[in-house]
Amino acid sequence: MDIKHLHTFLTAAKTLSFTQTAEILDYAQSSITAQIKSLEGELGIPLFERLGKRIYLTEDGKQIEQYAQKMVDLEETMRKALSNQDESNVTLTIGAQESQCTYRLPKILQLFKNRHPRVKIVFKPVHTIEVAKDLLQSGNLDLAFITDTHKETPMLCKEELIEENLVFVVAPTHHLTHNKTLTLQNVAKETILLTEEGCSYRNQFEYQCHSEGIHPKQIIEFSSIEAIKQCVIAGLGITLLPKMTVEKELEKGLLIELQTTIIMETVFTELAWHKDKYIFSYLEDFIQISCEQYKLFNGYYSV
Repeated sequence: MDIKHLHTFLTAAKTLSFTQTAEILDYAQSSITAQIKSLEGELGIPLFERLGKRIYLTEDGKQIEQYAQKMVDLEETMRKALSNQDESNVTLTIGAQESQCTYRLPKILQLFKNRHPRVKIVFKPVHTIEVAKDLLQSGNLDLAFITDTHKETPMLCKEELIEENLVFVVAPTHHLTHNKTLTLQNVAKETILLTEEGCSYRNQFEYQCHSEGIHPKQIIEFSSIEAIKQCVIAGLGITLLPKMTVEKELEKGLLIELQTTIIMETVFTELAWHKDKYIFSYLEDFIQISCEQYKLFNGYYSV
């Protein structure tokens, strides 16, 4: 049942004039007549009795008027509730890699929670755009921070946030600090500490090694970037990480960045959501805050 037809019926029931109803609602009189006839046809009863140029509510019309008013009032209440949504029942589910959660999202979350203190936030691990696409498609994610190479994804809306600077680092005491540059041939003799399988830059690095027939002496896999850094600082091997995760250690001299001839395809961090996703006000705010903060991060990490 079209709520617009109920509004028209209630107005006509008050004015008892299709002409006045048309003026009040800014419709053509023929449109008012058509809407009333459509409603009468749907209900299977006449709502008005037409006597010459005058109209009167039928007994059924008087009864329907009460129900129509309740339906219109309920619709208005629903609209007000949605426009002033009780965010205590809202959960925002976000996909992100550990590096984003640890080093960039705290400030974003602080600003977001200041605006929307009642929204519950849940994070899920997302390493590649393929994983994000599946989770966004299934509705298991509202938004995803994706760190990967540029890929065509027609089903996703994306905001490019920052170009990631990937670096190979070792402890100051590691013998590779004496070499001029790191090559794939060097890698064959080294222990490599890497993030979990599925990570975009790990996939790139391993693909280059395999395509050149290079097999590292040993690969140690970690689920934690902090664990990787501590083990590298302890001299256990070499790692490849986004530079923003090792900035402090590089400044303090706990880690040394290696120059390299290994060319990696450019990796970006993007914020993505399904193209058909309805953007509630809190989602719009989160996207806006994220874009603004990543501009600041971009300025810092480009120095």
